[in-house]
Amino acid sequence: MQNLPERGDGSSQVRASDSNREQVAAMLGEAMATGQLSHDEYSERLDDLYTAKTLGELEVLTRDLQLGPERGPAPAPGGAPFSYAPASGTEQDNVVAVFGGAHRKGNWRVRRRLFGTAVFGGIELDLSEAVFESREVEIRIFAVFGGVELRVPEGVEVRSEGSGIFGGFDVRGSSHPDPAAPVITVKGLALFGGVGGRPRKRKNRD
Repeated sequence: MQNLPERGDGSSQVRASDSNREQVAAMLGEAMATGQLSHDEYSERLDDLYTAKTLGELEVLTRDLQLGPERGPAPAPGGAPFSYAPASGTEQDNVVAVFGGAHRKGNWRVRRRLFGTAVFGGIELDLSEAVFESREVEIRIFAVFGGVELRVPEGVEVRSEGSGIFGGFDVRGSSHPDPAAPVITVKGLALFGGVGGRPRKRKNRD
């Protein structure tokens, strides 16, 4: 993987690669985990990251940060289209839809554990453009007279361990998982409801 330039080394106009962007995404995730960036600042820089064209533009995003030698999981090798932003905490995400709808999609942060509850409502979880805190993610779903739809990037392995009672629980990952991709375990119960999921092609951020 091509490293980011040292400050002032004259390579600021060199075109950035996907692996360069993934490296910076991991740095920004570390900075948010250590309190150097707020959630809003992290989101703003992540947006700038995926519109950056040169190594110089990437370097600007991290020049004011203190970054240690340990950054958690390495970026996906070979320019694979999976973004990782490691975090030291264990905070979980909760998505609730009661007589209504809820969704997570676009460039959002997927925590290690996510709980979804749909009661007479619907939830959409689209991970196709998301940034993952970890390569192992657990999603627990409880759907009662409701539905949950899950979309994952191509190449992601999905382990479906949920059950359907007078309902359906059918979540599938890629038939040929990428070794660099996240592994998502989906657990839970669909009671008079439905939980489904399929892979979706990840958009090109170039």
